[in-house]
Amino acid sequence: MSNQEYKNSALRALSGNWAPALIATIVYLLVSYLLYGALYLPQFGIGVPSYAASGVSLLILLGYWPFVTGFENAFRLLLETGDDRILDNSFSLGFGNWLHIVWGMLLTYIFIFLWALLFFIPGIVKSFSYAMTPYILVEHPEMSANQAIDESRRMMRGHKFDLFYLYLSFIGWWFLAIFTAGVGFIWLVPYMECAKAAFYADLKSASEPAVEAERVL
Repeated sequence: MSNQEYKNSALRALSGNWAPALIATIVYLLVSYLLYGALYLPQFGIGVPSYAASGVSLLILLGYWPFVTGFENAFRLLLETGDDRILDNSFSLGFGNWLHIVWGMLLTYIFIFLWALLFFIPGIVKSFSYAMTPYILVEHPEMSANQAIDESRRMMRGHKFDLFYLYLSFIGWWFLAIFTAGVGFIWLVPYMECAKAAFYADLKSASEPAVEAERVL
């Protein structure tokens, strides 16, 4: 599918569902700003006790990452089934298999960090390679964290630039959102999340026959 087809799929999914999408996105953005804002306070000359910074980092690991994983999958469900309970699904999908998701996302970021230590570019490339992991962790709880990461690598083989190109196609919307003092991100985030979910659905439809063939063999 083309980028425009992904975007059209996203807009169809959001049509009539903008209200729950915007509410969930506002919660997502507020939580993101509060948590990461607290981590960056020392860079603005505001002293933060070390135990407070450690507490925020732990909260990001144990609470924020599962929520974000659920948030991404909530838009996947909206796209695939029309389920508009986006905020509820963000929590139920992210925390329903909490330990599995925490471990899977921690492992993902450790791998990305280790690749980035080699050089900045490999870290970026691997972040695209592992980009489907949040969906796979939720859709396939029977897979271990390593298996989910490997499945993302397999799905993204030959498609990493396709996802980068999809992100790049939103650059005009990014500038518009920035020029509106960030308010535009309330609409841009659901649009991008649904488009990314459409990209994942497209990869699934292309890879399932190959997977079935492997099982037969």
